[in-house]
Amino acid sequence: MKKVLLSVLLVALLLTPMFAQGEKEGAAAAPKQIVLRLADNQPLGYPTIVGDEEFARLVGEYSNGRIKVEVYPQAQLADEKSAIEQVQFGGIDFTRVSISPLASFQPLLNALQMPYLYRDSAHMWSVLNGEIGQYFLDSMTEKGFVGLVYYDSGARSFYNTKKPIYTVADMKGMKIRVQESALMMGLVQALGAVPTPMAYGDVYSALQTGVIDGAENNWPSYDSSSHYEVAKFLSIDEHTRVPEMIIASKITMDKLSAADQALIKKAAKESQAVQVKAWADYEKKSEAKVRAAGSKINSISNQAEFAAAMAPLYESQLNAAQREWVAKIKAVK
Repeated sequence: MKKVLLSVLLVALLLTPMFAQGEKEGAAAAPKQIVLRLADNQPLGYPTIVGDEEFARLVGEYSNGRIKVEVYPQAQLADEKSAIEQVQFGGIDFTRVSISPLASFQPLLNALQMPYLYRDSAHMWSVLNGEIGQYFLDSMTEKGFVGLVYYDSGARSFYNTKKPIYTVADMKGMKIRVQESALMMGLVQALGAVPTPMAYGDVYSALQTGVIDGAENNWPSYDSSSHYEVAKFLSIDEHTRVPEMIIASKITMDKLSAADQALIKKAAKESQAVQVKAWADYEKKSEAKVRAAGSKINSISNQAEFAAAMAPLYESQLNAAQREWVAKIKAVK
């Protein structure tokens, strides 16, 4: 009996390395999950985060869970400019950003954010989702990025503490808060107003105390900042539509197979519809809220007058190549 037991133990000992080796080989054969990080500076629930999360979901679905995109909201990984830099050098895999800061890395993008460039939202999406938009996405590659998709951030209009704006003459002498941007300062100046660069957090008190007469932004920002409480007059001129973009690190993408790159691009494109709807819903809620609070809202019907005032700005801000792109954009039906 003892001999039988010893024989069984000996066989078991001999087979153990074989089973262990088989387990190792099986583990090695199992596909390893790829985890990629996406940075965004907006809070949870914001329309760009909704889009980011849909992109991440679709990547997971199309890769059968083999590729996981982790979304980091509220600038957890980096602020907008730092996130762009880290994506360029492969420290972060993706980021969702406005094309305004991105234009300092790829100046050609300035052609997509000029004032009174788009006739309306439909015109903008015809441009961005057509050959022109794809050209600009592809142009990111030479700067170390892969442009994946455009997202919506609405249109910006003027609001102030004094009166409705109907014509360019109505803006003469008004002190209007702007971002610290040559383009935005030039826009306000071209309309006869006085551009006043100021930190966003200081705008409410500046409007309240009369340091400035007005500012400009989109519906959700006019609402969430509570500027509607102190600047009741909102005049809808939709002077700028500045798209958002998800960009990938070229370093990251080059490490992936062609098939994985393709599925990431597909997921990004398909996430756009969800983000655009989320933005439209967000705008509607903000508009309803500020109207109910008593804001005096008017539309500027003669937008052509405002657009005509931008001619010197287009000349000073854009080079010849960018002006050619602007002409192509305006020609899109």
